[in-house]
Amino acid sequence: MAITSANQLELLQTAEAVAREKMIDPALVIEAMEESLARAAKSRYGAEMDIRVSIDRKTGKATFTRVRTVVADDELENYQAELTVEQAKQYMENPQIGDELRDEVPPVELGRIAAQSAKQVILQKVREAERDRQYEEFKDRVGTIINGVVKREEYGNVIVDVGRGEAVLRRNEKIGRESYRPNDRIRCYIKDVRREVRGPQIFLSRTAPEFMAELFKMEVPEIYDGIIEIKAVARDPGSRAKIAVISYDGSIDPVGACVGMRGSRVQAVVNELQGEKIDIIPWNEDAPTFLVNALQPAEVSKVVLDEDAGKIEVVVPDEQLSLAIGRRGQNVRLASQLTGLDIDIMTEAEESARRQAEFEERTKLFMDTLDLDEFFAQLLVSEGFTNLEEVAYVELDELLVIDGVDEGTAEELQARARDYLEEQNRKALEHARELGVEDSLVEFEGLTPQMIEALAEDGVKSLDDFATCADWELAGGWTTVDGQRVKDDGILEKFDVSLEEAQNLVMTARIQLGWVDPVELEGEDDAEEDALAEGEEAAAEDEA
Repeated sequence: MAITSANQLELLQTAEAVAREKMIDPALVIEAMEESLARAAKSRYGAEMDIRVSIDRKTGKATFTRVRTVVADDELENYQAELTVEQAKQYMENPQIGDELRDEVPPVELGRIAAQSAKQVILQKVREAERDRQYEEFKDRVGTIINGVVKREEYGNVIVDVGRGEAVLRRNEKIGRESYRPNDRIRCYIKDVRREVRGPQIFLSRTAPEFMAELFKMEVPEIYDGIIEIKAVARDPGSRAKIAVISYDGSIDPVGACVGMRGSRVQAVVNELQGEKIDIIPWNEDAPTFLVNALQPAEVSKVVLDEDAGKIEVVVPDEQLSLAIGRRGQNVRLASQLTGLDIDIMTEAEESARRQAEFEERTKLFMDTLDLDEFFAQLLVSEGFTNLEEVAYVELDELLVIDGVDEGTAEELQARARDYLEEQNRKALEHARELGVEDSLVEFEGLTPQMIEALAEDGVKSLDDFATCADWELAGGWTTVDGQRVKDDGILEKFDVSLEEAQNLVMTARIQLGWVDPVELEGEDDAEEDALAEGEEAAAEDEA
């Protein structure tokens, strides 16, 4: 098949038809045709030649051009596609390295094999253009809801026709009891769009918490307008969910707006989620208050928050325990996801027993270490003293408020406490030295003898060893593994060393060893402060 005047216009018509069908730019189809014709020409004139084809966008005429590039004498490798400066002087004036010499060559006739090859090149290019177009269209729609039609099901995964492509609703992203048949309409959340070898992959979800948030945004105009904001969502897909909302308009009740007249708004979301029960909760900046709301419908007696550990203790009446935990722990699990806190639920009786145990433990501590009778030790505990350090180093006036304690008795109590602590410190230091601890660590300011002993037992025996420790290794912390928060025990955690204190201790050790220049450190701190100030100024300008 030769490219003759009879089929020149047909090239353009074919390109237009393919572009319309695949919804891509006609120029991309013509470029694919040019490449396929160039390949066919190379098979005719020689693979080493640089043959290029240009198709006129108006007439459809294909022009075949042989291109030779001017190169340095020592770089000449391909005699068919390159020539030296001297050789180029025969064809052009003052040739320079990098110049191109172009000669038009006769069009080629495409045999059956060449035509088939050209067709494959065009199809491949069209497919690539179609994939690029599909990726560009859907990449910016991640995080939105899309309507589609079920095409088929493969190994539990649902293939959905989303208009200009196909998307996948994986088995683990379906609500448990859902089943679909071909041509069923389906509404999903676009969770991810990835460019892969076989084309862009669009991943859908119906179990994502964001899907519920987007559904509420569609049903509740106040959320769409920004008057009400969804602060957190926790779901047990197909069973139950909790959603926390806040209103920025004092005259609008966020819970009532989301529920709607006679529950019409929330019911529309429930119907879409196959009957999933939804608790709508008012959000609060105060974590304990927010948690009390999140544990509804259970009543809460008391909340104790440990912000460092990200953990919270909740005390409920005995008869409310099962309601607070929920079936299979569902209620407390969702409340934990919603607040981002580990929740430990106990009854009032359990909390009372624990407090009694702590009272007895502290009483025994004072009896054994200070040689006190039970009544006097209980008086100390009742006044809020929890350890020997508080007794030894508290202001004398705080001991004098205890019934029956005069100045002499208070001084005696403090003397006994200090003697005991000094003896414990001496024993701890002796044990640490037996373990091989070095003077560099013993003399380091900020570590008590008990801390040095704990470090030595863990293999940290010198200031160099200490300086290589991470702050969380000393203070402890929490790690999220498979969605569950796991406790990392710190070497000095039992001494109530915070993460910030651990950071300061380690950095001080590194400065003393010369590993860190304090001047550079101050420069970094100043840069951070400047950046923070610039950010605040920019925010103020935006508000203005």
